[in-house]
Amino acid sequence: MKEITVDSNPSEALLKEMGTAHWPTWEKEVSVFPWEFVTTEIALILEGECEMTPEDGGPSTTFKAGDLVVFPLGFKGSWEVKKALKKRFKHNGGNFVKCLFNHLKILSSLSKSIMK
Repeated sequence: MKEITVDSNPSEALLKEMGTAHWPTWEKEVSVFPWEFVTTEIALILEGECEMTPEDGGPSTTFKAGDLVVFPLGFKGSWEVKKALKKRFKHNGGNFVKCLFNHLKILSSLSKSIMK
């Protein structure tokens, strides 16, 4: 299984180039739950702290506010939200409908910022 990657110090230039300010947000309270990624997801963690443990028993990955995280398509595991989570996210590859919906949200956000 592919591993989650974490960039604990992404540059402002990289985040701007990626357009993270226009990505939709998702929030989750402290909790534990299983998850399977049906797309590759890139997430900028705005608040909180989490630990992901892969279903196959591999080592867990911890990430926190300020981290840029890539969850690979097909990753199965368990979220442990240790501190309430808020993230911006973008889907690539995998489930077409989920990716399309995500990209439409991003385009909507971009158009709103241009119209200001």
